[in-house]
Amino acid sequence: MTANLATIALRPERPDDETFLREVYGGARREELEASGMPVEIRAAFLDMQFKAQQQGYRSAFPNAEFRVILLGDQAVGRMVVNRAEDAFLLVDIALLPAHRGRGVGTVLIANLLREAAAAKKPVRLSVLKGQRAFRLYRRLGFEKTGEAGFRDQMEWRGDRPMKPDY
Repeated sequence: MTANLATIALRPERPDDETFLREVYGGARREELEASGMPVEIRAAFLDMQFKAQQQGYRSAFPNAEFRVILLGDQAVGRMVVNRAEDAFLLVDIALLPAHRGRGVGTVLIANLLREAAAAKKPVRLSVLKGQRAFRLYRRLGFEKTGEAGFRDQMEWRGDRPMKPDY
């Protein structure tokens, strides 16, 4: 089912978004943790610890980044973190609640970021966990793998690499 893409918007994260952001983070890690066989109560503690570490890490590493909640109409459905640096844009994070994946929301937001980067004549960089289906989305949007760092693939988009027009 495709979302009504005309209703996609971004708003700044607020302190009262923490519960929602935890839900998004947990949804992004669900498959991985279910496959781990870790008991449910240990998973909850692990997710809490990892969520806090991610929040602190992102804010420390990218103090000038834009931390946004993704809205579909009035409903919060995900988060997007973008750091616009002097030499490149970095898509630090984009995550959607599981029920909203595969409906075109992420594609629209990333395509908008790519158009902005093209106008600014800057590349867009990101890293993605190896084996994630998001890798295919990024390839379809014109990102190329530029390297690896541990469990992550490094990717970059440049304006001279066209987006595939199937979105």
